[in-house]
Amino acid sequence: MKKTDLSQSATLNTTYKKIQSKESWASSFTTWQNFFGKKVVLTHICFDILHSGHIEYLAKAKDLGYALIVAINSDASLKEFSKNNTPPLLNEYSRSMLLASLHFVDGVVIFDEATPSDLINFLKPNILVQSTNYDLNETNPKSEKYIPGLDKTRENGGEVIIIDLFEDISSILTREEMKKNSLEFTEKKLTYSNVIAAV
Repeated sequence: MKKTDLSQSATLNTTYKKIQSKESWASSFTTWQNFFGKKVVLTHICFDILHSGHIEYLAKAKDLGYALIVAINSDASLKEFSKNNTPPLLNEYSRSMLLASLHFVDGVVIFDEATPSDLINFLKPNILVQSTNYDLNETNPKSEKYIPGLDKTRENGGEVIIIDLFEDISSILTREEMKKNSLEFTEKKLTYSNVIAAV
């Protein structure tokens, strides 16, 4: 069987090119906004496992503008600032590649800070999108309901929009379900092994 050289894959290279630095995206933002008069949408998403809730959320975000850029925490950021000290199942490369492979995601940018506030102020999106986990009326930056970059986006003339995220689907719940299924599988395997050994 002939082994496929993925480094020569045009489709894969296109996916790679969607993952850029904030400086590169700033140049694209300027072109889209100033030369073509297009609206650019930016959202921040932190996930362990990409599930259908994320897909629907991102698809709706894309409908709001010409281009959708997704910001994600780096591995170092999650390790340093995570509240539950639980490392993600997927590293930043895997998480960014998953997002970049979605046809309605135009780009991915990784940030190292605790929140994407500085990144949002740097890129100045026309529309900042967040999920219903956040509150447009929350003004305390220390609150979990506060939207990072909200004030700066509005100061820069942008709009902040909340999009529903299904409450019964989450990375945490999916992760717990996987762990539960794994334990059940292990228990069944041990039981089966004991039966075989007894025979």
